[in-house]
Amino acid sequence: MNPVTAVLGAGSFGTALAIQLARRGAPTVLWGRDPERLAAMQQARENVQYLPGCPFPAKLRAHADLDAAVAEADELLIATPSHVLRATLERIEPLLRDGQGLVAACKGLEPHSGLLVHEVIESIYGRSRPFAVLSGPTFAKEVGIGLPTAVTIAAHDQSFAEAFARRLHGDGFRAYWTEDLTGVEVGGAVKNVMAIGVGIADGMGLGANTRAALITRGLAEIMRLATAMGAKAETLMGLAGMGDLVLTCTDNQSRNRRMGLLLAQGKSVKEAIADIRQVVEGVKAAPEVLRLAQRYGVDMPITAAVCGVLEGRLSVVEAVRALATRPAKAEAAPERKVPGAG
Repeated sequence: MNPVTAVLGAGSFGTALAIQLARRGAPTVLWGRDPERLAAMQQARENVQYLPGCPFPAKLRAHADLDAAVAEADELLIATPSHVLRATLERIEPLLRDGQGLVAACKGLEPHSGLLVHEVIESIYGRSRPFAVLSGPTFAKEVGIGLPTAVTIAAHDQSFAEAFARRLHGDGFRAYWTEDLTGVEVGGAVKNVMAIGVGIADGMGLGANTRAALITRGLAEIMRLATAMGAKAETLMGLAGMGDLVLTCTDNQSRNRRMGLLLAQGKSVKEAIADIRQVVEGVKAAPEVLRLAQRYGVDMPITAAVCGVLEGRLSVVEAVRALATRPAKAEAAPERKVPGAG
């Protein structure tokens, strides 16, 4: 018998992952905070507000009773915005049973602390229960309608990551697993900041050359920070790094890219968020990423420029000028020779 999964967070991405789990035969419960909206979803068999055109499979049910959802589930998939992850984990802590596993599909850093997703989980539960994080190039709509997709699931416990990956895997959805939690999470968080920068450049009509340069140098920034924090460089060349970065920077399904486009049109951050009408993770992540860069002594000029725009210290023109007038340098630092090495 397939384990029951409760997906906490009935936004577009949570709904899409719930659809994929149910599509693969797993009994799945989709939980959200708004009882009326969840009842409407259950009746319509579709999340009309956030994921229209993606009908619910037979094994997917939606309701707003959190206690019942947790009690019924063998494991939980948390797909809330990253800034409410801690509150969600604290809310469900007294409801959890021994051995009940968690998978977090949040891409971001905790506001003010700058903690990665797995660090937030460990700050509450330690390593007393199995948990994993899920990331990769995944627009919710494409997952929901069943277009080919690939993700990475990272966990200390590789058997747990593999088991959950196999539950999602199939029907064009590929799931890989890794132990590099830091690499997967830094890639998933920082690419949102880079997408705002690329959106600004595209909104200003700076062309394809600029877009390619920003994506490439953005990846360099992500890799510098992630490896300084202990991640593996190869993780950032994979789905959770380069894959998610390219996706988020180049397609207007990305809220973060659209944020940059709107800023380039002269909208304020508040006006742009109102237009997008969903959480834009890169806005919250940018100052935390910059603080991490300063803590680890990592140069992240694109991140600094995006922060300057979001905080009102730089206009979009000034931000682009700051990047364009940086001094010439080698693309990669020369390798250090080990004394005595051949």
